[in-house]
Amino acid sequence: MKKQTVKPSPDEKTNDGEIIEDGLRVIEESIYDHPKYYDLVFGADVAAETKYILACEHMFGSGEPGWYFEPACGTGRLMFALARKGLDVCGLDLNPKAVNFCNDRMKRKGYVESAICKDMCDFSRADFAGIIPKSRKKAGPVAVAFNTINSFRHVGSEKEAKAHFECMADIVRPRGLYLLGVHLTPTSVPPSETESWSARRGQLAINTHMWTVDRDKKKRLERFGIRFDVHTPSDSFRINDELRLRSYTPVQMQRLIDASGKWECVATHDFSYVVDEPIEVDSSTEDVVYVLRRK
Repeated sequence: MKKQTVKPSPDEKTNDGEIIEDGLRVIEESIYDHPKYYDLVFGADVAAETKYILACEHMFGSGEPGWYFEPACGTGRLMFALARKGLDVCGLDLNPKAVNFCNDRMKRKGYVESAICKDMCDFSRADFAGIIPKSRKKAGPVAVAFNTINSFRHVGSEKEAKAHFECMADIVRPRGLYLLGVHLTPTSVPPSETESWSARRGQLAINTHMWTVDRDKKKRLERFGIRFDVHTPSDSFRINDELRLRSYTPVQMQRLIDASGKWECVATHDFSYVVDEPIEVDSSTEDVVYVLRRK
């Protein structure tokens, strides 16, 4: 097990019991319960991801029109970007605050409220009745599905992971695509341990830092600390959270894809999202998007 590599700041307490770190008031809550901040922190790559999704469809898809679907859609930042291009979108997420944020934005901008609160390992096309029109065809209605920023690793077991691929095979039509982005655990080089980035929108600025807490190879569990340092004109504070993610080596991920029997990997790319620059996944690979095609 790999121990924590970044020490948190020493805690201070105010008279009313508030914890202070680096001069910031600390809130110990899930980052997913703050969709406004989450949307900003992870929104920087929307243009590149949207372009990549459409380029993959053009290069590897069937050419037949269909829906665009995002499991673990969160705030629906990609759904919204695709809807603005006149495309039909739908998605699901377990967090009701994220789903409400997504649907509120879609409604406010004149689009269909097309996100539902559902488990990505336990759903079917029937859950989207009223959103996706019924089709006489037996094939799934989705032409392209996408899960690009590691959300799949929240799935906690092999059984649930296999169930996810089964659910995806039900909703994605034959020759349809599933673009699955995963941060792998390399086996021939040391894995990355920290990451920091900043985002700003108007007078709202957020500095994000993520670090390894520990890695349990036997249980295939990796724990990461993550914090949002939020700055507004009237306040500054820190949101502290911990992510518990299932780990995948390159070999374990490929084995899972093959075991489904319903998907073939037609290309792999890194998180720069350039469709003309494929990569070869090997024992040193970390960030990879698998372009999976439904058999």
